[in-house]
Amino acid sequence: MPFHAPDGLYAPRAARPPISVMLVDDHLLLREGVRAVIGTQPDLTIAGEAEDGAQAIALYERLRPDVVLMDLQMPDMSGVEAIEAIRRGDPGARIIVLTTFSGDGRAIKALRAGAMGYLLKASLRKELLDAIRSVFNGGKHLDAQVATAIALHVLDDDLTERELAVLTLAAAGNSNKQIAARIGLSEETVKGHMKQAFAKLGAADRTHAVTIAAKRGLIEI
Repeated sequence: MPFHAPDGLYAPRAARPPISVMLVDDHLLLREGVRAVIGTQPDLTIAGEAEDGAQAIALYERLRPDVVLMDLQMPDMSGVEAIEAIRRGDPGARIIVLTTFSGDGRAIKALRAGAMGYLLKASLRKELLDAIRSVFNGGKHLDAQVATAIALHVLDDDLTERELAVLTLAAAGNSNKQIAARIGLSEETVKGHMKQAFAKLGAADRTHAVTIAAKRGLIEI
């Protein structure tokens, strides 16, 4: 007597719709390159593109894509601010940062804002597709160079807000006296904050401290 399988037992699964990706970057050539890479993959599709953070927030609300690729440095609004805004509206938003900056400070800010991935633009062709699929499935993806930078400083004492403010003003060319006047402190107090920053950064002087802080993405210059 022939065996008959229950109805639907061997029925093929319904094809899953492709992973929808929203791309946010103010450089057209970068967007074209990413679009070309994603266009070769049958399980991925570009849902929309934005040139800045404000556009990204509005477009995300309308499209609700599966994954967002977000640049960090854009006009008017930073990528971190856009990530925070999108995540406030949708705590489940899956966002991957695309950036040229490898500093641990920027990466930590983005991850704290809610990013689930952090990729350097130089690694896009090697890592982009795996990162999108991993983040879509609930994983995280961190560029190896950035992960190393974070690991190197994980035990360091964080700079305080006041120390960061002092370094930012120093980077703009202000003397200790000018910094003191700008933020309402005595010159001696500013010198104390500067010395603390030197010690935490392993810097020999103010120029060295500013260079290290900027390279790590702790301050913007």
